[in-house]
Amino acid sequence: MVGLAFDSLRGPGVRPAGPLSPDAALAPATVTAAPRRTSGAVRFEAVSKSYPTGSGPVQALDGVDLDIPAGAIFGIIGRSGAGKSSLLHTVNRLEEPTSGRVLVDGAPIEALGTDGLVALRRRIGMIFQHFNLLAAKTVRQNVALPLTVAGVPRAEIGPRVEKALRRVGLEGKADAYPSRLSGGQKQRVGIARALVSNPEILLCDEATSALDPETTLAILDLLRDINRRLGITIILITHEMSVIREICNDVVVLEGGRVAETGPVWRVFGAPEHPTTRALLAPLTRDLPADLAARLQPHAAPGGSAILRITYAGQGGPDLSSLAAAAGAPLRLLQAGIERIQGHAVGRMLVAVAEADPDLEARLRSLGGAVEQIGYARMDPDAG
Repeated sequence: MVGLAFDSLRGPGVRPAGPLSPDAALAPATVTAAPRRTSGAVRFEAVSKSYPTGSGPVQALDGVDLDIPAGAIFGIIGRSGAGKSSLLHTVNRLEEPTSGRVLVDGAPIEALGTDGLVALRRRIGMIFQHFNLLAAKTVRQNVALPLTVAGVPRAEIGPRVEKALRRVGLEGKADAYPSRLSGGQKQRVGIARALVSNPEILLCDEATSALDPETTLAILDLLRDINRRLGITIILITHEMSVIREICNDVVVLEGGRVAETGPVWRVFGAPEHPTTRALLAPLTRDLPADLAARLQPHAAPGGSAILRITYAGQGGPDLSSLAAAAGAPLRLLQAGIERIQGHAVGRMLVAVAEADPDLEARLRSLGGAVEQIGYARMDPDAG
């Protein structure tokens, strides 16, 4: 894939406590957002893709309609085989749709000739899961490779490579070989190589899947910084829901090559509508504690408390004093997982309320959040 991407350029003219790892320490500081770009928008119109096999065609994409605005950080998620890579690779025509069309900044790309395709791919950078660095070349030479292949004058290559290395925090590693780098540093080289051509769109193909959690956060900080400083549209595919939550503005969920769900990350994560989305997000959702599940009963019993699940999907965060006042009876917090995504409170709480009455759910619901009574249980006075 790397060879194809480079050959196509030929043509005329949340941080853990304690000390940070070397990769995490390279994470850039937060900066003021750059003016929003007007270039780098991508649109998919009824895009389908099938692959021939010995037993008949396999449908990888089936009528995908999707808009990605310029300057966005957009995530594509789905199970293995859902069509994520196929969709991503149609943006730079590493994959050709069987039907439908892809437009970049409003211009369809399927009819581009050789020169037009070369120009398109110079506007699109790509970052790979396994770095795809050439072991026999230094960091400087790896980053310079797209410019060398494109025939950029030697006098221009050096300054552009140095600028790209400064951008990713590797200016001191220019003469090192990949074997001397950590995984996070190798990925930074891959990012610098993608940036050296001054792209308007950056495609990330499982860019953090080979990294440890701390290094992943550092790389995501770097990508966020690049988006803020340069306004580059970033489109990423991943199996890691935490990556989408951490960095993306919007997300699409693919299932069987079709769009199952799409929207702002806070809404999709806070109130997933499709079964596939709920299944993918299950690892981020706390299950009912086993000890409580074992005691849960469908009907009230003497000395029991009502167990309620309160879900927040974009509403204001929970006001515990107001919840206690609205309950009108002793209220115990059993479990909570509330976070803020794009300025919206997302998550859920489990509470136990003694002496529940028929209007309890309505009173709690009036404070924001969806309220569901899931049963009754006797509370151990010594338990939290």
